[in-house]
Amino acid sequence: MYLSQTDSWYLERLIWLVAGIFTLSSAILSVLHSPYWLILTGLVGINLIIFALTGFCLMANILYKLGAKPRLNRVSQN
Repeated sequence: MYLSQTDSWYLERLIWLVAGIFTLSSAILSVLHSPYWLILTGLVGINLIIFALTGFCLMANILYKLGAKPRLNRVSQN
């Protein structure tokens, strides 16, 4: 079984937290207020697919600019 490290709030862990909060919030709002909130759930899913295919994540860029540090840093090869 794979368990992620939980010793700090690193960038990759924060991305999953934000995606979960957005998805759960939009599902609850769709039940309590309007089904149009499910559009937010779809946008979160599309963003996760784009990240998996391209490596680009808008939320990661925003969190990085706010000071979140990635767990692993890319080592440049010369």
